[in-house]
Amino acid sequence: MPSEAEMIQKFWNALESDRTMMLGLQGNEDVHPRPMTAMVENDSGPIWFFTASDTEIPQALRSSAGRAVATFASKGHELFATVHGGVCVDNDRFKIDELWNAYVAAWFEGGKDDPKVTLLRLDPEYAEIWLDESSFLAGIKMLLGADPKEEYKDKVAEVGLR
Repeated sequence: MPSEAEMIQKFWNALESDRTMMLGLQGNEDVHPRPMTAMVENDSGPIWFFTASDTEIPQALRSSAGRAVATFASKGHELFATVHGGVCVDNDRFKIDELWNAYVAAWFEGGKDDPKVTLLRLDPEYAEIWLDESSFLAGIKMLLGADPKEEYKDKVAEVGLR
């Protein structure tokens, strides 16, 4: 059974590797989750996303910070997570320069100086993480009569990410 710290580390490692999260807003300005490329600096956040200023999330965040929910599934489906936290537009020029890369540049005709370049900052507070590291083995055990609930009961945790 992995410890809470191990589950958190597995989450950050998987996010750093796979990067796609479904980011949405909750509250007064609900915005349905949409796929976004996540960039992380360290194993505690923040999580950064480039987007265009005329898309729904920055439009909803024009006047204030908001509450976000982001979901994540690793490419091999060995880890799933739902992350909650505060989100805001943070167009810090130093951070834009630091995170800018060829993939981001492909979305903006004017490069870093494109007036639509918008950087979102998600400050993760807590997450629910599910591990499914041995689904093949679990499937064999289930075929042999094992209870699947027992196989997964210690592989789910609600964890703080601050």
